[in-house]
Amino acid sequence: MKKILGPILMIVVLLVVLALILIPSYNKFVTLEENINESYAQVENQLQRRLDLIPNLVETVKGFASHEKEVISDISNARAKLAGAQGPDEQSAANGELESALGRLLVVVENYPDLKANENFIQLMDSLEGTENRIGVARQDYNTDVGKYNKQVKRFPGKLTASIFGFEEKEYFQADAAANETPKVDFGNDKD
Repeated sequence: MKKILGPILMIVVLLVVLALILIPSYNKFVTLEENINESYAQVENQLQRRLDLIPNLVETVKGFASHEKEVISDISNARAKLAGAQGPDEQSAANGELESALGRLLVVVENYPDLKANENFIQLMDSLEGTENRIGVARQDYNTDVGKYNKQVKRFPGKLTASIFGFEEKEYFQADAAANETPKVDFGNDKD
């Protein structure tokens, strides 16, 4: 009987020790993953706020610069892509495209002093600027939470817990590669 009790007791002690390591580690993963979900929801919330502002901005610009159809079309297309994007990678790429289109719009606006002085346009631009700041903060918070989570996935005992329970590294919200390029604007004023 003593020969059987020794291994059984050892297995029970090993299981208790393993549970003492895995349970807190599992709970930490759950907490970190929920923090990521909350942060990502804030990114999406701010992106939606921007998407809601853009149609009003576009309509205001159309009233003053109706012949700037290409820029307005680019903004509408980029807005639609961002609205349909799934996950950080797709949203990041679509967001970069929208930022580029908005940048071209701001260049166009420079050619219309009456538009720049329009009160509605000024209010929309202020709202858009505030939203852009909120998007930046929300993305930073999301990436911070992803960093904490990914470190936990890679460290022991988190690595053990992650492999047992299927916790995998999360994607960072990254700027699109095109975001590093200066937008090119062509007003078709070439004199050949």
